[in-house]
Amino acid sequence: MMKVVKNDLFDYGLEIYQNENLFKFSIDSILLAEFVENKAGLNTIVDFCTGNAVVPLILSTRVKAKIIGFEIQKDVFKLAFNSVLLNSLEDRIKIINANLNEALEYLLPESVDAITCNPPYFKVNPGSLINEDNSLALARHEIATNLEEIVVMARYILKNKAPIYFVHRPERLMELINVLTKYKFKIKKLQFIYSSYSKRAIIVLVKATKNGAEGLIVNPPINIMNYKTFKGIFEQF
Repeated sequence: MMKVVKNDLFDYGLEIYQNENLFKFSIDSILLAEFVENKAGLNTIVDFCTGNAVVPLILSTRVKAKIIGFEIQKDVFKLAFNSVLLNSLEDRIKIINANLNEALEYLLPESVDAITCNPPYFKVNPGSLINEDNSLALARHEIATNLEEIVVMARYILKNKAPIYFVHRPERLMELINVLTKYKFKIKKLQFIYSSYSKRAIIVLVKATKNGAEGLIVNPPINIMNYKTFKGIFEQF
């Protein structure tokens, strides 16, 4: 049974619907939305694996672009759709109930200025421990999509030289870089996030551009325990 609650979206002046029994958004999505560079010509952003639309909602406070989110799960899509209505952002944000591999049914090839993605973090291997709740399993494990499918679709819909932004687990960074390189994306920026500088990184943010030029920036590390708010966290770089 769905137990829907309405929460404040931290200090962004927005509200969001969440199901207490389903996968809730976390700091990963906030950092991803803040990591996107607000540059000229940013007219259309697509958010893959949008969940309850936290990334599109935050992006709407930072950029003027139209934002399109893809969410495969019907119940989660409803939360996202209703959160957009709740904040009167239906003229800025469109949520589509479809898997990202269906994106070309809704978008023209090479028509998108940027993509964001907070994908399922865990691979499905023999013996993998997968949550018995199907919704949580889809959110956490590569059941409905995987890194290669995400990058392939990104290559189809992104304009030339346009970026894709990922948030992921550091232990899968080399795999992500290899897949991006395979489909002719160049890694342009890396950001490692820590909960303590005496411990290993817990999050990595990656910007890569389609057919981009060589040149990688590695930002200084961030310890999230030093911040009371993540709004504008990357403006210092």
